[in-house]
Amino acid sequence: MTIALLYGGRSTEHEVSLSSAAGVLKALVALPDTEVELIGLDRDGVWYHQTFDRQLDRARSDRALEIETGDERRVVVLPAAGLALRGGRALSVDCVLPILHGSYGEDGTLQGLLEMAGLPYVGSGVVGSAVGMDKMRAKQLWQDQGLPVVPYVHVQSWEIGDESARDHLDGVIHDRLGYPVFVKPNAAGSSVGITRVESSEGLFPALMRAFAIDRVALVEQALPVREIETAVLGNDDPIAFPPGEVIPSHQFYDYDAKYEDPEGARLEIPAAISPAVADDVRDLAVAAFRAIDAAGFARVDCFVVERPDGPAELYLNEINTIPGFTPISMYPKMVEAGGISYQDLLKRLIELGIERYRDRENRDFRAR
Repeated sequence: MTIALLYGGRSTEHEVSLSSAAGVLKALVALPDTEVELIGLDRDGVWYHQTFDRQLDRARSDRALEIETGDERRVVVLPAAGLALRGGRALSVDCVLPILHGSYGEDGTLQGLLEMAGLPYVGSGVVGSAVGMDKMRAKQLWQDQGLPVVPYVHVQSWEIGDESARDHLDGVIHDRLGYPVFVKPNAAGSSVGITRVESSEGLFPALMRAFAIDRVALVEQALPVREIETAVLGNDDPIAFPPGEVIPSHQFYDYDAKYEDPEGARLEIPAAISPAVADDVRDLAVAAFRAIDAAGFARVDCFVVERPDGPAELYLNEINTIPGFTPISMYPKMVEAGGISYQDLLKRLIELGIERYRDRENRDFRAR
C-alpha cells in the first residue's frame, strides 16, 4: 500500500503541520508493506513532491519536515485521475493522509479536492471538516442537538464599523456574557488570534486581532473551567478514549503555551476527574463528533466547571478534525492510554479512510 502524506499548507498552523508530519512519517515507515509518497505544500498552497530519504532523516533526528521546492517537483491534482508530477508521471497512491491543520487543509476545501480527484483519504469529509473548522456553525449544530456550549456572541467584521455599533456590541456582551470574555477568530486553530479581555476597553483591539484572521469572531464567556479533552476514533460507530487534561501555566492555553514555551502547559492523561465525569465527557465527545458528521478521528475539547454545591457542568468548546499528531500530542497519547499504539492508530486511520471511500463509491450519484 502506498500512502501520500500531505503536510505544510497555507494556514497559520504551517509549522505545526511540519512537526506533526515528522512523527507520522517515522511511524508510517515502520508499518509492514507500506510505502510513502511525501507531498509538501508551501505557504502559497503549491504542492511539491519531496525527497523521501532527506525528509526521513530529518524526522528520525527529531526535526520538523521541510518543503523542497522547484518546478520539477510540482504536483498536480487531476479530476477523477489522482495525482501526477508536472511532467506527467502519475503518482499511484492508495490513500492520502493529510496532516494539514487549519485553513485549506482541515476546513473541507482539501477534502473536496481529493474527492474530485477520486482519492481515498483519512479523516472527515467535506461537511464534517468544514463545520468542525467553523466554530460558530459547530456550536449551532450542537445546540440543535441539545448539547451544551459556552455562552457566546458572534460578531461579523462589518458590524462594528462605527462607535455607536461598538458601544451597542459592548452593551450586548455586558448583558449576555459579562466580562471577562475570550475573543477568538471563528475559523482558526492552535489558539491563534485568541485574546482574553477583562473589560470594555480591550474589546475592540481584540476583535481587530481576530478579524485579521477571519471575518467572523466569537466572544465567549470566560468561565472558571478545567480543559478536558478526549480522542474520538471511528466512522459510523465511533469510540472515545480516556480523557486528558490541559493544565496551562499561562493565563490560558494560548499558542505560546502550546508550541513555544516548553513549560507552557502540563498534560495529564488520564485526567484527574471522577469516573462518572470521564464517562460523561466521552459520551459528549461522541455526540459532538456525530452531530457534525465527522469521520476517522477528531479531538474534542470540553470545559468542566466544578460546582461545590452540585454536579460538575460540561460544555463543548471545539472539535479538531485533524488534531496535532506528533507522538507526544494529546490525541495519540489519549488513544495510547486506551490501549492502541501510535503505529496501530495510523493503520486504523488508513483503514477507516478507505472504508469511507468505498462507501462513497458505492453510492449512485446519477440515480434518478
